Formats: sequence, structure tokens, C-alpha cells
Amino acid sequence: MKYDVIIIGAGQAGLLMGYYLQQTDLSFLILDKGEEIGAVWKNRYDSLKLFTPRSYSSLPGLALEGNQSVYPTKDEIAKYLSFYAEAFSLPVKLRTIVQGLYKDEDSFRILTDKGEILAKNVVIATGPFQNPFVPEFAKTLSNNVLHLHSSQYKNSKQLRNGPVLVVGGGNSGAQIAVELSKQRETYLSVNHKMKFLPQNVMNKSIFWWFDKLGIYTASVNTKVGQYIKNNPDPIFGFELKSLIKSGKVILKPRTISIQSDNIIFEDNSKVHVNNVIWSTGFVSDYKWIDIAKVLDEKSQPIHQRGITSIDGLYFLGLPWQYSRGSALLQGVGVDAEYLIKYILYKS
Repeated sequence: MKYDVIIIGAGQAGLLMGYYLQQTDLSFLILDKGEEIGAVWKNRYDSLKLFTPRSYSSLPGLALEGNQSVYPTKDEIAKYLSFYAEAFSLPVKLRTIVQGLYKDEDSFRILTDKGEILAKNVVIATGPFQNPFVPEFAKTLSNNVLHLHSSQYKNSKQLRNGPVLVVGGGNSGAQIAVELSKQRETYLSVNHKMKFLPQNVMNKSIFWWFDKLGIYTASVNTKVGQYIKNNPDPIFGFELKSLIKSGKVILKPRTISIQSDNIIFEDNSKVHVNNVIWSTGFVSDYKWIDIAKVLDEKSQPIHQRGITSIDGLYFLGLPWQYSRGSALLQGVGVDAEYLIKYILYKS
């Protein structure tokens, strides 16, 4: 059987594409390597909360239940995604690893560990969280220092006694540093000046204001979009700012090297800690795509709003695919709707 559409990835983007396809006559299947839907969310650190409230953490067609002004936990989102797939009877094939993607004359061949699948169209929705990135010099740490990527960190019980360094100034690094500062000496290394924004303004989520002012949906092609994209994400909430001010979290500049288990920073200061958590993000992995002109010299997708130069091949859920919201639960719907209309037009 040749499917009209194969979706690779059953995260928020892949499920949403399935939601729109379910309203058409096109045959489709969603492939995912996970053991269960929502596994990526479920496996993150225990204390993770979204910085968008429930009102801005839903996919089209099904609202996230509960108080809409409350910030949901990662487990809530994992359950929500599983329920979303069930509610719309989405055909998801789990525990299926895509090993290769090839283009024949009139179809795509998707090679998996369960066999080969043919499709007229392919939507790659593997998301931004693929392979954890850790600096190369992290390898020089001895066994005396426990170090984990934030994707491996669950809670403080994993760590050894003594101080901890969190490397990375995004919202995940901020949340982890806040959590650990309640129990131990905590350092936070960042490579930029941190900007803090309130989670609520005049009793409304800041994302409500972003939405009304057009900031949340600003296209990457606009001046506003370019400004936001070219600047580090702000930290939402002021808890970390207060802890830095009180000395509960000790702020350090960019981590540049390691010498004899001492962490060296850009200002030539150094610390010795028993634990390091690398909240340093992720890198994409598209090595399995064996089609020319899909990726650039940095192995990143070449596309216009998710549409590639290869007829029938699309991306969805990329950071800044079209706007700041493209990789977020609430924002990915705009991109998915755009793609489904394009696919239907081409079909």
C-alpha cells in the first residue's frame, strides 16, 4: 500500500498534522520511535512546567482541561497528547525507527526497522529536541564530577552531595537552577545578559498580550520577528532574578573550558563543583534523509514555511518555521493549517 501522506514524528506537530489529515480523504500514517505518545514530555525533569498557561498550551480541536490561567506540568502535556491522538483516532505506529528516506520517480520510500513504506507525500515532524548537545570539553571531566544533560536530569536525587553548576540560560536551565538552589550551593553559567519578563501582566498571561500585540505570531520575515529571533529568549517569571539578587544562585559568565575538574569561565574565574547539568539545548539529526537539496551546508532544512524544493516533502514544527510560535503547542497550528491546504491543493 502506498499512503498519500506519511508523517514522521508523533509529537505535537505530527499529531496536529494528523488531526487536519483526518478531515480529508487522504490516507496517512504517523510514525514514531517512542514507546508511547508524549514520551518526550514525560521523560523531562520532574519539576518542568510550561511558561505558557493552559489557555496557550492546547492544540486546535481539543482544549487542555483545567484552570486556563494555570501553568501545566510536563506530565499533563504528555497525557494531553496521548488523549489527543485517542480522541481523533489518529493512526500512530509507535516503536518504529525511521532509518532512511529516499525519493523515487513518483513516490518516497521510508525505510524503517519494521520494513519499508511508500508514500506520495512526507511530512517530517521530528521537532527541535533531537540529539542533546554537550560541549566537547565536557569529556575532560573526571569521574569525580557527575554531569548530565538536562534531558537526562529528573530530580536532585540523581546528584552527588555538594555544589552544582547549571550551564545554559534558557527557561529550562533557569527552572533547574531555581529548584536546586533550595537544597545546595548553585551556580548558573550563561553566555548572554539575561532578560526577565513577568508571566502575568494586569491579571492576564503575558502571552495574551503577545497575541493581542501580534508579537506571538510575528512572521520571521518581519522586523519584529527578526528582532525576537536574533535575541535570546527571555526568562518568564522573576523567581530566578530574586535568587540571583539574594546570592542563592551565583551567576557566572560563559563556560569556556575545564582544567583538572575546575570549570573555567569567560572572565577567567573558576569553580569546583561535584555536579554539572548541561542545559545547552539540542542539535538536529537528519542524517537519515538521503535526498539532495533538502538540507543546507549546516545540515538544516531548506524550506519556505515548511515547503521544500522536493515535490511532496515538507517540514513541520521547526523553530521559527514561520513565527516564534512555530515550535510551540499553541503556535504550530498556523503552520500545519498552511501545509494541509498546500498538500490538498497539490493533490
